[in-house]
Amino acid sequence: MRIWFKLIKDNRLLKDTTVTDESEDTRTHKIFRALDEVCLEFDLGKPIWLDSNVSEFKRHAKTRFRQDSFIEQVPFDFLEMHVIEED
Repeated sequence: MRIWFKLIKDNRLLKDTTVTDESEDTRTHKIFRALDEVCLEFDLGKPIWLDSNVSEFKRHAKTRFRQDSFIEQVPFDFLEMHVIEED
């Protein structure tokens, strides 16, 4: 599984990275582990999965975490998470 993460502010890409997980773990575990890894790499607190994030991710394998998903103030408009390759 490959997941692409992007930090966007004012329609501009600030940072991006791709996380690859080839383990035999479940899809959900891979997604949460990748999100943890990116938050550590980008020095962010972990976002809260709101109902809108869950439904968007189920439909499109993609979601955006905006300010309302983070406890602390963030210097970007959103963190986008997009599954670009499944096992």
